[in-house]
Amino acid sequence: MSLGVFAVLAATFFVAAALQGSIGFGLGLVAAPVIALVDPALLPALVIMLATLVTLLVVVRERADLDVRGAGWALSGRIPGSVLGAWLVVVMPATALAWLVAGSVLVGVGSAFLGWRPGPRRRNLVMAGALSGVMGTATSIGGAPMAIVWQGQPPARLRGTMSAFFLVGSLVSIGLLTVAGAVTPAVLAAVLGLSPAVVAGFVLSRWVNRLLDAARLRLLALTASAGGALLLVTRLLVE
Repeated sequence: MSLGVFAVLAATFFVAAALQGSIGFGLGLVAAPVIALVDPALLPALVIMLATLVTLLVVVRERADLDVRGAGWALSGRIPGSVLGAWLVVVMPATALAWLVAGSVLVGVGSAFLGWRPGPRRRNLVMAGALSGVMGTATSIGGAPMAIVWQGQPPARLRGTMSAFFLVGSLVSIGLLTVAGAVTPAVLAAVLGLSPAVVAGFVLSRWVNRLLDAARLRLLALTASAGGALLLVTRLLVE
């Protein structure tokens, strides 16, 4: 990896980690498109491994405010959702599936902006977890359903609970990627080299969090969700 590429990735992960440390997700939304341009061979392992580092740090920081039961119900939906997502990848054309996911996210976020608040009830958590599993497995955009169902929660609870939810999923993904041989020496070297930038971004998020009340956090989380869907639409139009 050249010094220029490393500098670009370090700056990208610094910003991405600050976002994830503030809203509980979003590192992949920022980092994945940049990596796809400068060194696509590092995808998806590099993003998942560094996202795991950030989510672990957030879980430790916000452990007193975790909604463990809520995260558990969401995870109970994510497992079958991931299986369904893998099946859809096989049976549906990739473009059609991506349009379906992007459209669903934009409809959900638009409804939330118009006042829809499903609330973190058991049924909603299981359904959101399942949708997150489908979307994350199919297109790597899995944060939106959880952001919608947990919108309006106290900031520390939203960050910590979403991070706990994604931490478990990321650890499973790392295990599967390792078995598949996708965690290469180049990926491990990049993880070690870029970890300081990720930690620095996480530290910055502590300052950002002081500026985020529940309303601002909700707005930022929904905007990030919509941004991910629009990014997917842009990629589809370009391709």
